[in-house]
Amino acid sequence: MPALSDRKNPLAPFRHKDFRTLWSATLVSNFGGLVQAVGAAWMMTQLTDSPTLIALVQASNTLPIMLFALASGALADNFDRRTLLIGAQAFMAIVSALLAVAAWTGLMTPWLLLAFTFLIGMGQALYNPPWQASMGDLVPREDLPGAVTLNSVGFNLMRSVGPAAGGIITAAWGAAAAFVSMRSAIFP
Repeated sequence: MPALSDRKNPLAPFRHKDFRTLWSATLVSNFGGLVQAVGAAWMMTQLTDSPTLIALVQASNTLPIMLFALASGALADNFDRRTLLIGAQAFMAIVSALLAVAAWTGLMTPWLLLAFTFLIGMGQALYNPPWQASMGDLVPREDLPGAVTLNSVGFNLMRSVGPAAGGIITAAWGAAAAFVSMRSAIFP
């Protein structure tokens, strides 16, 4: 059994600026996406009483990941990952802004909401594979297990606090406020 001093520091990947920057951006993006998901589900309940349309909000957000993850993985292997990451973040920020404008101006319909959530899901499908594949480019091999662990910790942390914050934001200021995403706050 290795001595305690022989074990790797699980926070070692944070020594690398590029990892810190991209990890932080992903944390903010995941938080914003989860807040938006709560706002979208709530808004759909305000737009219609159709249980099918309400259930389709979550499906429209996750379906693109199932449909496009393989293609996105191929893109991540064949093109500059940084460009893909920035492009996906920019795309999600633009769609989030359009979603917020449509909600605040009263133009939102159930089908438009589903289209926006589908597009945000497409951005997430484009973002995830290059982010996962880029960890080996951001940290040395010995820090890779820690980087993978920190990525999982960050994702699960946001899955814990994002929906709760989304509920608070939606309850306090309405569903449209939840659409002002933090995805655009940090670009890697």
